[in-house]
Amino acid sequence: MTRLLIAASGTGGHLFPALAVADCLDEGWQVRWLGVPDRLETQLVPERFRLITVQAGGLQGSGLRKLWQLLRLVAAGFRVRRLLKRERTQVVFTTGGYIAAPAILAARLCGIPAVLHEANAVPGRVTRLLARFCTAVAVGLPAASERIPGCRPLLTGMPVRSSFLNPQPLPDWVPTGEGPLLVVIGGSQGAVGLNRMVRAVLPELLEQGCRVVHLTGRNDPEVGQMQHPLLAERPFSDEIPGLLQHADLAVSRAGAGSLSELAVCGTPTILVPFPQAADQHQEANAACAAEVGGAVIVHQHAPEEPVLMQTIERLLGARLGRPQADPTLLPTMRRGMQNLAVQDADQRLVDLLQSLVA
Repeated sequence: MTRLLIAASGTGGHLFPALAVADCLDEGWQVRWLGVPDRLETQLVPERFRLITVQAGGLQGSGLRKLWQLLRLVAAGFRVRRLLKRERTQVVFTTGGYIAAPAILAARLCGIPAVLHEANAVPGRVTRLLARFCTAVAVGLPAASERIPGCRPLLTGMPVRSSFLNPQPLPDWVPTGEGPLLVVIGGSQGAVGLNRMVRAVLPELLEQGCRVVHLTGRNDPEVGQMQHPLLAERPFSDEIPGLLQHADLAVSRAGAGSLSELAVCGTPTILVPFPQAADQHQEANAACAAEVGGAVIVHQHAPEEPVLMQTIERLLGARLGRPQADPTLLPTMRRGMQNLAVQDADQRLVDLLQSLVA
């Protein structure tokens, strides 16, 4: 039995890739999960793996506050070190974020191999600081490789849940009709700004016969105010694989998790990077998709500005019956997204972990 500690916490962008890797392991692996209290992992992990939590967070602020956070991070490192020894852990895998810091440092102190996976094109602070202490570093996007000092990362791609890799039906609650299907995914961060852009163009799109599924996120105050037979508006859906596989076009933020799911589904996408993302990493992620022709970037703008509507009409023109529209746009974008995808990213990471304990 190979004993693995997975350190992944906070957002779906950190958790879902780690869960995809865990699901790819065979029965010869024993998994323990390191997380933080009151975060998303406390809902997703315990029913499948034993979850151990420590207090770990960022080093925001200054003075005494930052000193306290640093001391707490050091204390977490020593607690994880004791955990590794007690569990006789053989390898550590982390998807970054602040929980990665105590995991990487503890593994280093114990002489245990550690693998860090960085999903974004612009690596996070923990990755930039601690990647050099890992046995191996993997990246989801090629652009990240040159931005991680002190190591030579492996390009593995971004693991996604198996449901995205297998054909899924279109959910039965999606509006029916002959028009193109537009899927809008606001995401958990910055959904309100994107939602306002989208709602400004909905009346005209619906009038033209476009079917729209709008996943608004959970904190949108205007959800449900617009009613139309061609519009389905929901805070969230666990049927995103089926939506993306059948969508003619998507509008989405450019987080690494969303981008990888769009890529493996081959979904042509308008990417609207979250303007307040750390180190502008969503801008860099979006650029990776645009460079291969899989996406068009539209920057967040005021609802009254026409850029989003003009872009949607240009891309969906052929499906909306416009005689002058270019019918090759969407198929070309679909191929571009497929070229960005790595279908076996989870298995590549499992093989890497296995090689370190063989």
